[in-house]
Amino acid sequence: MYTHEDLNALRNQSLKLQGWIRQQTFSPEMEKTLRRFSSWEVSELIFRVNQSTFRGKLAADPSLPGGEVEPEGRQRWFSLEEVNELRRRLKVNRKSLMPPRPEGKRAIRAAVANFKGGAGKSTVALHLAHAAALDGYRVLVVDFDPQATLSHSMGLTDVAEDYTVWGIMARDLIRETERMNNRPAAAESGTALPRRELPPTITDMGLGDLRIGDFIRKTSWSTIDAVPSCANAAFVEFASAQYRHLNPEWSFFAAVSRYLDQIPDDAYDLILFDCPPAIGYQSMNAVFAADMLYIPSGPGYWEYDSTTSFIGQLAEALEDLAYGFDKTLPTGKIGLPKTFCELRFLLTRYEPGNALHLAMFDAFQKVFGEHVAEHPVEMTRAVEQSGRFLSSVYEMDYREMTRETWRRARSTFDNVYGEFRGVMLSAWDKLEDDV
Repeated sequence: MYTHEDLNALRNQSLKLQGWIRQQTFSPEMEKTLRRFSSWEVSELIFRVNQSTFRGKLAADPSLPGGEVEPEGRQRWFSLEEVNELRRRLKVNRKSLMPPRPEGKRAIRAAVANFKGGAGKSTVALHLAHAAALDGYRVLVVDFDPQATLSHSMGLTDVAEDYTVWGIMARDLIRETERMNNRPAAAESGTALPRRELPPTITDMGLGDLRIGDFIRKTSWSTIDAVPSCANAAFVEFASAQYRHLNPEWSFFAAVSRYLDQIPDDAYDLILFDCPPAIGYQSMNAVFAADMLYIPSGPGYWEYDSTTSFIGQLAEALEDLAYGFDKTLPTGKIGLPKTFCELRFLLTRYEPGNALHLAMFDAFQKVFGEHVAEHPVEMTRAVEQSGRFLSSVYEMDYREMTRETWRRARSTFDNVYGEFRGVMLSAWDKLEDDV
C-alpha cells in the first residue's frame, strides 16, 4: 500500500536527479543555449534568397554582420541577433526582409488548445514560436500547463509558482477586488455597493504589488520571452474555486487578458498560449484572451471523437460566460460574448503513407471544412527526437543527422507555420485599430 508519504519520497528522489537529467538535455552548465545558423539556412530557409545573392550582399557591405567561419570550410554561422540585424538592414530587389506587421494594432494572440493529452499542443506551440522568431517576429509564450513542457523546452526549469499564471490570477483577484471596493455608491439609491474582504493568506502574499515584467522571463532565443509554468501551478484550479467564492463578481476568466492588456501594444508581435489538457480556470483564461484558436488532434478516430467533445464543452463554457457575466468587462480589448478572429484544426503525428491517417484527414475536412489546416504535422524521426530532447527542429543542428532527414522535418513545420502566418495576418486584419 502506498500513501502520500511514498509519493513525496519518489518526488524527492526525482529532485535529486533533476540536475543530472537537465545536463543530458541542455548544456553542461545546465543552461539552454541557442545554436548558430549556417549561411545556407539564413539565405535559403530564413530569408528565402539565393545563396550567391546573400554572399554578394555581405561582400558589398563589410559593416554587415559576418558571422563566424567554421574551422574547416567556408561556411559562415550566424547568431539569431546577427540574423535579425541582417534582416533589418538588407533589402533584396528593393524589398525589406522584415515580416508584415500592421501599424496601430496590438500583438495577435493565439491559443493552442485541446483537452486530449498527447495531441501535440506543446510541440506545436514550441515550433510555431521558434518559426515566428526566425521569421523576424517578437514572441511571448504563456505556458498555462502545469506539466510545463513548453517552459522546460524553453530552458526554464527553476520557476516559482508565484510567477506563473497562478500568480497572475491571484494578483488580478486582489486588484479587481480593490477596484470593486472603491466603486462609488449606486447612483439611484445612493447606497454603498457590497464590499468584498480577502483574507490575509491572499493579500499578504505580495502578489498585488508585482509588476507586469515580474512574470516574464528571457529565453535562449533573444526575441522570445515566456511566462513559464511549473508543477505547483496546478494549485490554480483549486485556488480559483476558492477565489470565486470570496468574490463571486470577479470575472476570473479575464484575469490573464487584463494582464496582457497592460503590456505595451508594440512590445510583441505574437503572443502564443500552450493550454493544459482540460477545460478549467487556466484554459478558460487562455481561450478568452485569444484571437485565434488552434486545435491540434491526432489522426485517429478516438482523437477525432475527443476533439468533437472538446469543442462542444468549450462552446457550453463560453455560452455560460456570455450569460453569466456583465457584457461590459473592466477592460475594453476583449468582451462578451467571446469571439475568435480565426479557428483551425491541425492534424499532428500524421503519416502520409498511412491509409487510416489519410481517411481521417479526409473525414476532418468533410466535417470541419475550411477550418482544417491544409498542412498537417508529419511524423518523422527528427520530429520524434525533437520531442525527446525538449527542442524544436529549428534548434537541432542538421550536421547531427543526414541533411535530408533534418530538411524533411523542418519542411513539415515550415509548411505548418507558413499557413499559420497567413491565418495570423488574416486575424490581425480583423482586429480593430483602437483595441
